[in-house]
Amino acid sequence: MLTTLKTAYTDTRAGHLAWALGREPLPALARLDLELGGASVQLRLLGASHQVLIEEDNGTCSETVACIPGSATPLPLGVSERIGDWEYEFAARVEELSEGSFAGRAQELIALVAEHPYGLVGTFPGDPHAFTALLAQRQGGQVHWRTWHSYPQERRLVTTRTRAGLRRSRPQRPAGDERVALA
Repeated sequence: MLTTLKTAYTDTRAGHLAWALGREPLPALARLDLELGGASVQLRLLGASHQVLIEEDNGTCSETVACIPGSATPLPLGVSERIGDWEYEFAARVEELSEGSFAGRAQELIALVAEHPYGLVGTFPGDPHAFTALLAQRQGGQVHWRTWHSYPQERRLVTTRTRAGLRRSRPQRPAGDERVALA
């Protein structure tokens, strides 16, 4: 799903992003509600930031990557945690690209996510390469998602990969296991 976000582009530097696990839902400019193999997943655009909320088997998990006022947790390169019954893994990468490479990559990612049934991309007025995008899937007993946050003025692209799921006493493969390639 493609949407134009009706807001000023406020997260102006890749280095301003912070990461948080377990935050309450924040006001969203756009969202996409999905059912993935028994898990309710909500992809939320918070401007040049994102939040993913998952509810499954009476358990919940949330991830926020945003400019969070007062946050002391910068965007980590990687996290692996067990929180209650949840297993959670997160990885982030910041790429600095040439002007031509950045524009081409931005157009490619916007098209990929906009056309995907489990994708949400928000573009910003004023710059065709300013966007935030999320793409989710279910693999086995876990929900996986990728995100892209673009910073055209720096020609930087922040990419994240996450997987989260409830620990199970025995491996299960839910009916309707959705599998898609994530670029």
